[in-house]
Amino acid sequence: MESNNRNKESKHISNAVIRRLPRYYRYLGELINEGYERISSKDLSIRMHVTASQIRQDLNNFGGFGQQGYGYNVRYLHGEIGKILGLDETHNIVIVGIGNIGHALAGYLMPDRNGFHLCGLFDSDPDKVGKVVAGLTVHSIEELPAFIRDNHVEIATLAVPGSAAREVADLVVRNGVKSIWNFALIDLNLCVPKGVIVENVHLLESLMRLSYDSKKKNEK
Repeated sequence: MESNNRNKESKHISNAVIRRLPRYYRYLGELINEGYERISSKDLSIRMHVTASQIRQDLNNFGGFGQQGYGYNVRYLHGEIGKILGLDETHNIVIVGIGNIGHALAGYLMPDRNGFHLCGLFDSDPDKVGKVVAGLTVHSIEELPAFIRDNHVEIATLAVPGSAAREVADLVVRNGVKSIWNFALIDLNLCVPKGVIVENVHLLESLMRLSYDSKKKNEK
C-alpha cells in the first residue's frame, strides 16, 4: 500500500479539498460499520456522488493511500484522514450561549466525538446558570476567562445572539482561544485578530439553498 508521504504536508492544499475531507471521513466510517475492508475509488465515487478522478486527485494531495488493482484499505484510509484532520488529538471545547441551539449542540457533542471534548457550558442568563445540560453544569460567563486558561480550551462555540457575538468573540480570543465555531447570525472573520480561525455556520442559509433547489426542480 502506498504510504502517506508526509512531505506532502508542505504543499498548498486548496480549501475545496480540505472541505471534502470530513465527508470522506464520514463515508469511510459508514463503510467500516458495514464491514467493508477495502473499496475502489469507483465504488466510493458512486456512494459519494463525486467522480473517481476527483477522489484520487484529492487523496493524492496527501500521498494517495491506494494501490492499483487493490483500491483503498477502508480502516487505514479512515485513520489517515482522521490524522490529517487532527482527530487523533483531543480538542477542548466550550459552548457560550445555552439557548435552543447551544442546548442541542451540547447534546450532540456529549459524549466526546472524534477527539472533540466538550468541557464547559456558559451563559449570561442567571436563570440558566447552575442548570445541568447534557451532564454539564452551566456556568456564568464571568467564569469563562479563568476556565479557558485553566482547561486549555482550544475551540469556543458561540451560540449567542448576533448582537453579543463580537463581544463574546473578543472575550474568548483575549483569553487564548484560537478557533471559533460560530452559530451567531453574524460573520466574525473580520472581527478577530489574524491567526484566529472562524467557522461560521448559518443554518438559515442552508434552508435557503434547499428552498432554491426545490423551486428550480418544481419549475422543470
